[in-house]
Amino acid sequence: MLTFPHALKIYLAVEPVDMRQQFNGLWAQAEQKLREDPRQGALFAFTNKDRNRIKLLYWDGSGVWIFAKRLEKGRFSWPVGRDAAKLALTPPALTMLLAGIDLKDGCQKAWYEG
Repeated sequence: MLTFPHALKIYLAVEPVDMRQQFNGLWAQAEQKLREDPRQGALFAFTNKDRNRIKLLYWDGSGVWIFAKRLEKGRFSWPVGRDAAKLALTPPALTMLLAGIDLKDGCQKAWYEG
C-alpha cells in the first residue's frame, strides 16, 4: 500500500486517458489538459476508459515516477468533478480510492472485499 504525505497536492484527471502513454504523454496531459506544472511537486492520477487501470505521475525533484495498477476484476470508482478536467484530492482520499472505497458512498466496492 502506498502512503502519501499530508501536504502533497493530488490532481485526478476526470477524463480517461490512453494507458499506453508513458512519461512524456502523461506529462503532456498534466500540462495541457489539467493545466498544472508537474515540476511543482504534485501527484497526478489518470485512469483508462474502463476504469480498471490507474497510473500516477510524480516529479520528485530529480526525475519522474510512474506508478501503475491494473485490476484483475472490477473497476475503480472514479469521482466526477465540477471542473471538466481535474479534481483535487487529499492524500487520504487517494488512498481510499486505490483501496476500492467509493468516495461518494464511503464503502468498499464488492470487487475489493476479500
